Amino acid sequence: MSLKNLLPGTLGFGTAPLGNMFRAIPEQEARATVEAAWNDGIRFFDTAPFYGAGLAEARLGEALAGKDRSSYVLASKVGRLVMDELEDVSARDLGEKGDVFRHGRANRIVNDYSEDATLRSIDDSLRRLKTDRLDIVWVHDVAQDFYGDQWLSVFETARNGAFKTLDRLRDEGVIGAWGLGVNRVEPIELLLDLQEPRPDGFLLAGRYTLLDHERALQRVMPRVSERGLSIVVGGPYSSGALVGGPNFEYAPITPAIQARVQAIKTLAERYGVSMKAAGLQFSLAHPAVAAVIPGASRPERLAEDRAALAEIIPADFWRDLRTAGLIHPQAPLPAGS
Repeated sequence: MSLKNLLPGTLGFGTAPLGNMFRAIPEQEARATVEAAWNDGIRFFDTAPFYGAGLAEARLGEALAGKDRSSYVLASKVGRLVMDELEDVSARDLGEKGDVFRHGRANRIVNDYSEDATLRSIDDSLRRLKTDRLDIVWVHDVAQDFYGDQWLSVFETARNGAFKTLDRLRDEGVIGAWGLGVNRVEPIELLLDLQEPRPDGFLLAGRYTLLDHERALQRVMPRVSERGLSIVVGGPYSSGALVGGPNFEYAPITPAIQARVQAIKTLAERYGVSMKAAGLQFSLAHPAVAAVIPGASRPERLAEDRAALAEIIPADFWRDLRTAGLIHPQAPLPAGS
């Protein structure tokens, strides 16, 4: 099924922060954040076992319990199993994400993209989420940022395991759609080169944003469009860097990125444009993009995201960004620009 047909709108809720990403979030605050998203009309929720070793899924499941299951779309991921035994969180090897979830649960996480692990992962997610089905399943992080030079062998395991399994489950109607959930464009390119299987789209985090979009624009977006597929943009604020946060790509922001943020902010202030509006509307301007899913760990952030989508941005703002070299010349701009 086309993601654009499956998704209920262009704004979803990414739940990585509910897994205690970067900080320990009180249960009440996590619950209130999901409730705020629901009350704001958001009906697309994206989560993963990896987020806090099952913590984000469990919190989301509790918050959505009692809601009409047919009224919202739920996505989770496979590729990592959350075990009952505990481990030293500080000793985990999380690739470039380092200790992003050091405040999450201490359950041991096992990377496994085989058929058996894929089926078990889905069952475990259903239990934590207190639901009977997943609408979308992403194969999580089969890329260089987690596996370095070994990523191709991991991808091959997933090709023979998770990809074929999810293709079958989609064709049988058990899930609505599947694809990759990654922070790099190369796995998407590689999957699009294969005759089989047949993904429905991709969750691409941090790669089609105002701060970083050139590679995806040139190498992935055209091919996704040609195939009639869609992209869900995760991390549209680039780990918070675009909106004044201290991190970019899950790591401390660099001086070069800080300078780019400041250049965008200077223009935004000149035109009275919020940085959130600039970020969300830029990502959504590409016809291949079906939705954006900013994460939030505080209830008030959800209203800001909704307002950012509705904000009127002068066409001259986008043109000035392009003239300043802050937007690639070929990147589509919002309608009317």
